[in-house]
Amino acid sequence: MTRLCLVFIYNAKRKGYNKGMLCTQCPRSCNIDRAVAKGFCREGEKIRVAKVIENFTWEEPCISGKKGALAIFFSGCNLRCEFCQNYEISHIGKGKQFTINEFRDFLLSFDLSKFDCIDLITPSHFSLQLLEALKGVSLPVPIVWNSNGYETEEMIKKLCSRVDVFLVDFKFYDSALSEKLCGARDYFSVASKAIKLMCEKKENIFKDRLMKQGVLIRHLILPDHVKDSMMILQHIKDNIKNPFVSIMSQFTPCKGSLQRKLTPLEIKTVLSFAERIGLSQGYYQDEASANDAFIPKF
Repeated sequence: MTRLCLVFIYNAKRKGYNKGMLCTQCPRSCNIDRAVAKGFCREGEKIRVAKVIENFTWEEPCISGKKGALAIFFSGCNLRCEFCQNYEISHIGKGKQFTINEFRDFLLSFDLSKFDCIDLITPSHFSLQLLEALKGVSLPVPIVWNSNGYETEEMIKKLCSRVDVFLVDFKFYDSALSEKLCGARDYFSVASKAIKLMCEKKENIFKDRLMKQGVLIRHLILPDHVKDSMMILQHIKDNIKNPFVSIMSQFTPCKGSLQRKLTPLEIKTVLSFAERIGLSQGYYQDEASANDAFIPKF
């Protein structure tokens, strides 16, 4: 492993690549030069976009609004959950590559006034590239950072300069579960700090029922893991001031070991618990949300 790292560093110098950059953008901290190699996210230094959907209305109402979002789905992922509904892009990496300047031009080629926000979906492993692309750019609508919560506190501080809304998953409480499903035993310890920091940095501000600034914390209930959901929700209640939450029951079996939908009892148990502990601000999904018709085609 040491020999490989030395080769990557040598090749970087030989090619004149001098951007800072053995990659530590996310908690995986692969410490490689993405100009010549790929880490856990399986992406290089260029921004790869898998799909763009205009007037996307599948997010929570305060995000999508009436006009919908300009939804930009990025390829690769720094978490790669085995059950991911976007498996084709998070694991396989379909998409078109853009340099930083090309992505900026691509974004500005849209009439952004047609949307209620710009929804950057699974962007964490391109954080520095996106920050550079957005530097000095004036936008008429909020930027939504739609991520899995597996972020460093250092990066959150940087993102706050450009991101208006954090639409963030809070996935797992139990370390054995997160290790099994996404190979990140430290998920809870990392995500809990990142999400708390997001909430401290971005006060929730609404205008005409749209979230213009703030944090919307999502949690997806998983089959056979109701207790884990309850632990996550209790942590949110105990540690986040006035949390705005979205409890999701849309789990649809795709890949991996979880091969059934939620039962009505599992959904009711989690939602009843949320009500009992006073998580009253936000959204919840009903059983009908577990439908593969809601999975974008890539």
